[in-house]
Amino acid sequence: MKPLECFPHKARRAVRWVLTDIDDTLTTDGRMTAEAYGAMEQLRSAGLLVIPVTGRPAGWCDHIARMWPIDAVVGENGAFYFRYDHQARRMTRRFGLDADERAANRRRLDGLRDAILREVPGAAVASDQPYREADLAIDYCEDVPPLPPTEVERVVAMMTAAGATAKVSSIHVNGWFGTYDKLTMTRILLEESFAVDLDAERDSFVFVGDSPNDAPLFAFFPNAVGVANIRAFDGRLATEPAYVTRQPAGAGFAELAETLLEARL
Repeated sequence: MKPLECFPHKARRAVRWVLTDIDDTLTTDGRMTAEAYGAMEQLRSAGLLVIPVTGRPAGWCDHIARMWPIDAVVGENGAFYFRYDHQARRMTRRFGLDADERAANRRRLDGLRDAILREVPGAAVASDQPYREADLAIDYCEDVPPLPPTEVERVVAMMTAAGATAKVSSIHVNGWFGTYDKLTMTRILLEESFAVDLDAERDSFVFVGDSPNDAPLFAFFPNAVGVANIRAFDGRLATEPAYVTRQPAGAGFAELAETLLEARL
């Protein structure tokens, strides 16, 4: 990972889209700072489009799509996208799997949840689980004492053995049945809602994140950025981002926003 200062000026000027993780990328110690929220507003005021791409649940994403200064949101690690049309007062909710498939998968995930809680002492169901439509979130450090890395990997192994996809974020292990991920649904969103060919226009995007579940986007986007706290996952990232900020979490996002805005002056 190169310092953010190495991001070429010409490449910065070409950016029109900012895709961003939420937890520990926009938030700092579990909270959204005025600095990070203001950075999103400044980006949109400058004509850039901002899309959070997160592991957080559908219930949160409905609020985020309506209330934040953004253009759409991808949630539950790619299970869906939500986009709110403020003029028409209409929410578009696009899921990768239909309602029957999600209901069948929920029954399988409930059994997996029970097995994990029996076998991994200290693990807990994430507090935002009631608002989820498509996945299982196991808390390993958000509202519980941090689990050792070996126990986090044990949760991953149990999900994988059950046939689920498992991804580690900075706070949860998320598991789901299906082949989608953050990049898959981002591509669908851009094609359906913005008529954008992501393969043809990837140089006009920045993605910023902080943890292993962001690896598909780090691999795809040449302008991928990690906030400084990504270094906590050294050796555990399938793909590292091209650049890294000096500052962690929300301050790192604001640092990136300033870098992009200065290039447009």
